[in-house]
Amino acid sequence: MKPIISASILSSDFSNLADQIHQAEDAGVDWIHVDVMDGSFVPNISMGPFIVETCKRITRLPLDVHLMIEKPERHLRSFADAGASYLTVQVEASTHLNRTLEAIRELGCKPGVAINPSTNETSLSYVLDQVEMVLVMTVNPGYSGQVFIPSMVAKIARVNGMLADARSNALLQVDGGINEKTIRMAQAAGSNCFVAASAIFGNRNGIGEGVRSLRNCLDSE
Repeated sequence: MKPIISASILSSDFSNLADQIHQAEDAGVDWIHVDVMDGSFVPNISMGPFIVETCKRITRLPLDVHLMIEKPERHLRSFADAGASYLTVQVEASTHLNRTLEAIRELGCKPGVAINPSTNETSLSYVLDQVEMVLVMTVNPGYSGQVFIPSMVAKIARVNGMLADARSNALLQVDGGINEKTIRMAQAAGSNCFVAASAIFGNRNGIGEGVRSLRNCLDSE
């Protein structure tokens, strides 16, 4: 499959959000990534359903919504109604993870599950048959512009092996510190979906060049 690039608007210029998204879209990104933070599960506060709804009006690209919030089950319907295509929840944040993932599917979204850098990948074992995507965080979530944690390369490879053993077709996404160097490392370890924020919206030569630079680093499959 063609590798997927999901452009995280966390690093975009929100005063020109529509133009920023259109530039990324024109440059060939596949998805728009929305990071939702509650100031409790992670130390930052970011976007809510209104931003997802705004993005839905701006673009026809799939909206890849990552809920970095406590008790995500309380807010699933709001984000589904706002237009989320994928809804990813943290394994650490949902007490009844199986129920939460099933609820996401019933709302018409594709369920995803994410794990933090210090979380053992075995926590995914009992939900791989329920998800359309697994997200391996390659930084501690909360802020854009962090440095990719090198030990996560081996973790990506282990998760890739778990998906293969489970005969799962779920996407293997990575998020955190993705740039021209680390995107190659992540793909070599088995990832096929890449979230990039500052590498796209903070590229000194513009958004289009940011997307093209990342795409040129990927092997097409």
